[in-house]
Amino acid sequence: MKYLRWLLFPFSLLYGLVVIIRNWCYDGGILKSREFDLPVICAGNLDIGGAGKTPMTEYLIRLFKDHHKLATLSRGYGRKTQGYLTATASATATEVGDEPAQFKHKFPDITVAVCEARAEGIQRLIKGHKLIILDDAFQHRAVKPGYSILLFDYSRINEPHLLLPAGNLREPFSGRWRADVLIISKCPATLTRDEQERIAARIQPLPFQSLFFTIIAYLPLQDLAGRQSDKLLDADTTVFLLTGIANPDPLVQHIKNYTSEVNHHNYPDHHRFSLKNITKLADEFAACSAQKKVIITTEKDAQRLVEHELLPLVKTLPILVIPVGVQFLDNGQQQFDRLVTEYVREHSTNNLIH
Repeated sequence: MKYLRWLLFPFSLLYGLVVIIRNWCYDGGILKSREFDLPVICAGNLDIGGAGKTPMTEYLIRLFKDHHKLATLSRGYGRKTQGYLTATASATATEVGDEPAQFKHKFPDITVAVCEARAEGIQRLIKGHKLIILDDAFQHRAVKPGYSILLFDYSRINEPHLLLPAGNLREPFSGRWRADVLIISKCPATLTRDEQERIAARIQPLPFQSLFFTIIAYLPLQDLAGRQSDKLLDADTTVFLLTGIANPDPLVQHIKNYTSEVNHHNYPDHHRFSLKNITKLADEFAACSAQKKVIITTEKDAQRLVEHELLPLVKTLPILVIPVGVQFLDNGQQQFDRLVTEYVREHSTNNLIH
């Protein structure tokens, strides 16, 4: 596969030229980026795949929801609808996308909106909101967020900085200059100071950019309704793991810290589970002779399991969900919270548009 991707390098050059010209047009004012007179925070990444944007967005929601009337705005990747929508309490992944559905189910009191045109979405949300959090909008140059958080997956730090399709970058690595904060996500808890310095030398943050390191914080298992389970994993447990996320490797390794018996049903990111997929899982689970066995999935995947055609079968299975959070290394949380809180406080004025 690696050699095939190198064969695609000429196409990466062409793609890169288009992206560079596009960014140059926005940076030079030929194409307009809209700014808004309310705090707009963007969480994004440079490459495709999961860098921890969803847990970071949820971290920001928890940080601000009790003090600010906030809304999240996403494209709504994978939904079958179009245009601007606000999620209801019963919103499904088909209607708004899996991440927005997850936000609404976990934080029912906030506004969760989706819109391909983020500027239009913000315009609709201005009235009645004091803070907008953009999920995965770093490359959406039509909006100029007030504060940008750029995440890098620790496991990809040493990969060549190649653009699609030969590499994984959506835009040149130099695009990181637009970020206010850089976060290396999914780090090992044992990350040393020397390795942090090596990563910093690789990333080369600019003088105005703060660099943080975070790890995945796996939380207690829950059922599909969000109720905490008393189920504990041990060496005698056989786990059937169902994922449709970009990088399930950290989760697989986390579960293997408890048991080596892991049957992984691995699908592409945002995969829309079919009845055939779940039937295969159910049949293998039923055929397993282990006395202690469980099905585990992620929060994002769980949103795609409650579709109407799957529910009758899903309800018969002991499916548990493993939530994830963000934990900062080296007491970085206090500094990060201070930076974003100061930005929000300084820009919480009126809700007019430029």
